[in-house]
Amino acid sequence: MTTSDIAGAAPLPGALPPGLPASKAVGYGRRGGDPVKVLLHRHRELCERAVDALEVAAGLEACGITDRTAARFRHRDVFSLAEELYARTPRAEEPVAAPDPVPAGGRTVARRFGGALLPGAVGCAAAAAGVPGAGLLAGLLAVAALVWPGRPAGGRFAWTAHLLAAAATAWAVHRHGPALGTALALAVAPGYLTAARYAARARRRLAGSRALDEFAAGARPLLAGALLLFTAAATGAAALAGADPATAVPLAVLLFLVRLLLGHGARRAPVAAALALALVPVPAAVYAAVAGLLVHAFLALSRASAHARP
Repeated sequence: MTTSDIAGAAPLPGALPPGLPASKAVGYGRRGGDPVKVLLHRHRELCERAVDALEVAAGLEACGITDRTAARFRHRDVFSLAEELYARTPRAEEPVAAPDPVPAGGRTVARRFGGALLPGAVGCAAAAAGVPGAGLLAGLLAVAALVWPGRPAGGRFAWTAHLLAAAATAWAVHRHGPALGTALALAVAPGYLTAARYAARARRRLAGSRALDEFAAGARPLLAGALLLFTAAATGAAALAGADPATAVPLAVLLFLVRLLLGHGARRAPVAAALALALVPVPAAVYAAVAGLLVHAFLALSRASAHARP
């Protein structure tokens, strides 16, 4: 969230001086008689583009505003503060569009699930036909389908992370054999379904939460459950492909975590670092990469701001 939209504008009564953090704003708000007006001015763009109060709450959290800060603005938590900000933000009436007989979201889900099934089908067919490089092809298709759909906020692809994921997969298939690529390709479809289920449950959890700590406490078991579910699916895929589970499963989990983190707008640097570590030709490298990315995932995906938008 930036404040460039208000740069150079005349300050509103009770507005913060430039550079003063929101946590210090309570004194200024009291002198102006309306402490929330300070945040309304500073976060006007966020409040105007939000579709509901939950999105405002997630945006405030991303800007560093906590429940303790909200108490200084005479609110019990960030969610309550966001509700007031959302209610007080004027917005123009928009015309109601005619209902689409086939929702666009439904078409997108069907198209992406079809794309998730494609790597496994192509990989198995190429392996059965004895096509040279079938394992490498299957592995690269798995990266394209499992990792590539993950977009950070703003729609920009994390090119470095995707290239490192492709390199790590290609290197692993070269070292451990073509069956590894087929196993990764077969894990794409359950990975897509698990990620979609996790995202939907996390959004429902966010809608039912009334405090950031409450949401974080409920979000962690959801992530753990999604990881256990995908790990079981990846183990089954390795067994079907005839790959060593000790090699295939950690790499599949690593790619799955990359998808979750990029898809929910997490910082790219830890993702790229973990994928670079997976390129080290040491058996424990992938396990270390997964462990490091797990820590990052539990921290990043426990934030409400990671689940504000579908």
